[in-house]
Amino acid sequence: MTTLRDAAMQSKAWPFEEARRVLKRYEKEDPEKGYVLFETGYGPSGLPHIGTFGEVARTTMVRRAFEIISDIPTRLICFSDDMDGMRKVPDNVPRQDMLREHLQLPLTSVPDPFGEYESFGAHNNAMLRRFLDTFGFEYEFISATEFYKSGRFDQTLLKAAENYDAIMEVMLASLREERQQTYSCFLPISPKTGRVLYVPIKHVDAKAGTITFDEDGQELTLPVTGGQVKLQWKPDFGARWAALDVDFEMYGKDHSTNTPIYDRICEILGGRKPEHFTYELFLDQHGQKISKSKGNGLSIDEWLTYAATESLSYFMYQKPKTAKRMYFDVIPKAVDEYHQQLRAYPGQTPDQQLANPVWHIHGGQVPQSDMVVPFQMLLNLASVAGATGKDGLWGFIRRYAPEASPETHPGLDQAAGFALRYFNDFVAPGRRFRAPTEIERRALEDLAGRLAAWDQPADPETLQSMVFAIGKEHGFEPLRDWFSALYQVLLGADQGPRFGGFIALYGIDETRALIERALAGELLEQAPSSL
Repeated sequence: MTTLRDAAMQSKAWPFEEARRVLKRYEKEDPEKGYVLFETGYGPSGLPHIGTFGEVARTTMVRRAFEIISDIPTRLICFSDDMDGMRKVPDNVPRQDMLREHLQLPLTSVPDPFGEYESFGAHNNAMLRRFLDTFGFEYEFISATEFYKSGRFDQTLLKAAENYDAIMEVMLASLREERQQTYSCFLPISPKTGRVLYVPIKHVDAKAGTITFDEDGQELTLPVTGGQVKLQWKPDFGARWAALDVDFEMYGKDHSTNTPIYDRICEILGGRKPEHFTYELFLDQHGQKISKSKGNGLSIDEWLTYAATESLSYFMYQKPKTAKRMYFDVIPKAVDEYHQQLRAYPGQTPDQQLANPVWHIHGGQVPQSDMVVPFQMLLNLASVAGATGKDGLWGFIRRYAPEASPETHPGLDQAAGFALRYFNDFVAPGRRFRAPTEIERRALEDLAGRLAAWDQPADPETLQSMVFAIGKEHGFEPLRDWFSALYQVLLGADQGPRFGGFIALYGIDETRALIERALAGELLEQAPSSL
């Protein structure tokens, strides 16, 4: 009999493929540290964005997959590089002038422009942790500032001093000649101003564990330990892998050219390079990379304003090596596809279940979907029903699904609220109704007449067949032109639901009345934002 572990070892789902690579590291013996370490990094130079969440979500999926195929304990660390100097002021935070006065200070030494935490770094770290906690991630948080200042990084920093020339050889080979003249892998923290200094290093004393440099014409010497010096970000990446003995880390495609640098520095410092997974970047509505400093694209809070958390996890699971545009219009599709996968799960074979995104989203504990009405259908219902609250939508939902109620279908009830909010913010302002052409008018009159004479139950499939037949009989070629006409004339949109299901949900008499209003030109007379 095939066990879950056996099936997982053969699964082509990408988290299992990555988990097997991690397991291969320890095919001869278990890790000396007693666990497998997964890590994600965060640069708190700006507010956390969805890409940050995605990194933790996807790493968690690999971690859960690993726990199916191995009994070795695991840990997940979220490491914040909050000792990095603030090189520019993010566009999407208040008190810009104040922040400009603190450029090049470590992020944990920059005052919080929101006035809520002891520093800007602490504020952004808290934002990240709140977001991650919302999704129930199991992780340990490490602050680079604490890591450096507490001495946990000291042994690795001393090794970096001992191997300074080898590290510099790796780094200088990757830099332009002009940059080579001033580059050092060590960045002293100014004893005078507290700023991170990008200055040439005059001498590294490996035995004493110190560096010597000039600041404003004065020669200074600092120990590399105790948080008085930090590593440049590329050496820091590899040094962190060595210090923590990281086994797996994923990062965006923009890091891919640096991977050999990270790996080599890790090895120079006595570590074993981890397994890494490079994902494609998220893009905003204009096809530009999402940036913390620009604040473009979607934030986590914005997604959760219009959909449940699981739909975002579903979006993150899909094709991680394909660049994806992430804007508000991807939300309805993600919600409906997530619930399609939930409904399919119980009837699938064990192999199919392991390849289903919902297994990875829920760690194998997959719930049942109570979305008897798709999210896209709720949006269309909000469009024509003129409902301003969930109760208005529920009047139609109960007629379509008498067994459903807010109490028995809490997910559907939540989705109804999300749909109303999404419709009012994104659909209603862009609706543009048009008048039907002559052929469309005749077909719509035919549809209204057949609905007036309808004496059968409001079965979505039977109604869909009838709508389909009308399109064929009136000579629409291709037939999708008929459905486009229905959406544009009746809903003010270019796309819409299966129309038979829409009629069943909205009501036969109500749909006939809607058609008559459209034929009379009444929909054209209304403002785009209301019906």
